[in-house]
Amino acid sequence: MRLPILQKTPALQPHELSDVTAQAVADLLREGESLNTQLSYRSALRYWAAWYGIRYGAQISLPLPAACVLQFIVDHAQRSTPKGLVHELPAGIDTALVQAGYKGKAGPMAHNTLVHRLAVLSKAHQMREVKNPCQDPKVRELLSRTRKAYAKRGELPKKKDALTKDPLQLVLATCDETLKGKRDRALLLFAWASGGRRRSEVAAADMKFLKKTGSGEFSYELVFSKTNQSGVDRPENHKPVLGAAGAALEDWLSVSRIREGALFRRVLKGGHLGGPLSAAAVRDIVQVRCLLAGVEGKFSAHSLRSGFVTEAAAQNVSIADTMAMTGHQSVAVVLGYQRRGGLSNTPASKLLA
Repeated sequence: MRLPILQKTPALQPHELSDVTAQAVADLLREGESLNTQLSYRSALRYWAAWYGIRYGAQISLPLPAACVLQFIVDHAQRSTPKGLVHELPAGIDTALVQAGYKGKAGPMAHNTLVHRLAVLSKAHQMREVKNPCQDPKVRELLSRTRKAYAKRGELPKKKDALTKDPLQLVLATCDETLKGKRDRALLLFAWASGGRRRSEVAAADMKFLKKTGSGEFSYELVFSKTNQSGVDRPENHKPVLGAAGAALEDWLSVSRIREGALFRRVLKGGHLGGPLSAAAVRDIVQVRCLLAGVEGKFSAHSLRSGFVTEAAAQNVSIADTMAMTGHQSVAVVLGYQRRGGLSNTPASKLLA
């Protein structure tokens, strides 16, 4: 059956995108990306533009030559010399970038930051469908050797301490019977006990995904996460919130009278509820509570996730069960979350006992 050609609808060219279509593609790409990813990409691209502008005295434009990327690496990565560790970014340029707000502090970048900057530049070239300098053999070899040089110097990525069961109990003890105290207690336990939720997942938690399964017992459906960005329906999407975590959540919902929308919200003066918490606010809650509890170490929101994995290992929970709760798809990644002390209670550490 032949379909009629609608005369009122302008015909499209199959090898070109109309302005409307191009905008729709951009909108879908943006919506399918997490807010944190969008912000980190923007920050990286702003830095590239600022560095290029002051280093070369011109406005950045893609594609960049491989020589420019090699210069970026040696400008920001430290190398060993007879005079000690050095990098090539001139002090005047470094200071200017810091004063303009493009860098947090003067000096070389952390290796992870450098790798992220290069990954974002590579992505920008891919999206523009232009020659990608980050795939140049010289760039890839230099980046690989730089990673090994940092490792040989013992400069490992700095990870926040894990908030395992015992220090978590001390942190929970700082949560009083005020509305904010009840919220923080429910938030901390929800994030930890449901598999170590990321701060973005806690901030995005919504009542429509929460199901009460019994007295003080809930099931939370995690429909979107870093490891399931396509929303694939999996049995492990349903995270149990039981025991102390379920009781704290039930208490919070009762006193806050939240029935729909965001699960965790700002508490304003006078005990009034505000809008949803941001991911940054979740981080702040963890850090402030750890400070109040006086627990030793450096903590962030991710300490809840690493704490869950570390505690699971200490209590001999199988990796399969741990991964079902956390949502990880890689055993290697889960093992990477285990912090010092996480293996000290396993049989493998006591073979001579």
